[in-house]
Amino acid sequence: MAQQPNNQGKDSQSVKKTDDIRDLIQSPEYKRQFAIALPKHLKPERFIRIALTAIAKTPALANCTKASLVSCLLDLSALGLEPDGRRAHLIPFRKSQTNETICTLLIDYKGLVELAMNTGEVSNIHADVICAKDHFSYNMGNIERHEIDFTQDRGVMYAAYCIITMKDGTKKAEVMTKAEIDGVRQRSKAKDSGPWVTDYNEMAKKTVFRRASKWIKLSPEVREKIEKTDEQEFDFSEAIPANTIVGLKHDKNAPQKQETIDTTAVTDGEALTAGEDGYLNPGDISRFGQDAQKAQSMIANVVNIANKIGKEKYLKVLGSCGLESLATIDKKDHLVKLVNELLKEAQEK
Repeated sequence: MAQQPNNQGKDSQSVKKTDDIRDLIQSPEYKRQFAIALPKHLKPERFIRIALTAIAKTPALANCTKASLVSCLLDLSALGLEPDGRRAHLIPFRKSQTNETICTLLIDYKGLVELAMNTGEVSNIHADVICAKDHFSYNMGNIERHEIDFTQDRGVMYAAYCIITMKDGTKKAEVMTKAEIDGVRQRSKAKDSGPWVTDYNEMAKKTVFRRASKWIKLSPEVREKIEKTDEQEFDFSEAIPANTIVGLKHDKNAPQKQETIDTTAVTDGEALTAGEDGYLNPGDISRFGQDAQKAQSMIANVVNIANKIGKEKYLKVLGSCGLESLATIDKKDHLVKLVNELLKEAQEK
């Protein structure tokens, strides 16, 4: 009879690692360090309790180097955030070069918003995703409307936006297409793990907010910590697969779950030229000036959707938008309108 594998040794080793990490975080030395770094309204006992809960929910964190885990917790305490899986996440990554598991801090959208509001200069921050059945209007840097019918399915998500209102009444708005957001995701070492998998919409809002946040005057200390976490997030190390982390579920808007419209940006100019008679020829992208990169992503969306719905329907939508051809569009706002209308047509197909 074949001998059954004995996993008792592995299990006891894993328990020992977890106990070692728990003892380290709860030690008087680190409790004192957390207390020094934390704002007055946060108590070290609560911070440690939430950190221990995070480790219990994600056992792979116990395999991280102690230095990387403690460093993330100290950075969090200095920012006044807790590793609660809502405002900040502790994500384990395996470095193939050294065969070590490293803990990485990923600040969520809600965490960044909290940091921004703490500056005292911001009165309101609003971010949301835009779906095919929403009524959305963006014109010359202003979000004119975003209406949602909550009685029906909103359709496929195709963009996200953020509006920051300062205390002096000034506003700053940013809009990013799904192709742009996914481009950021692809550069992240957390692209296949953690909140990019479980909370795609929140990460989309974080991405567009991070672009808009350059208008907020954060303290040098806070800006330094955020930049440090950004560097960690885009370090291109090997992520531990999401399905090895306890309690994760896939977000329905995550790209790997989309089965409708491929909005991946096309980077080769020639690849954008499509159609048997060149009716999808995008022309010279440089005509969009500083918006050329965004325009290229949106044109890629136009081409992808047009190929799905067919030439006849595409030309009908193009005409309804008061446009002659893709090559003659020279304003980003006109492209946004065209993508919106094409997405609606694709949903009805």
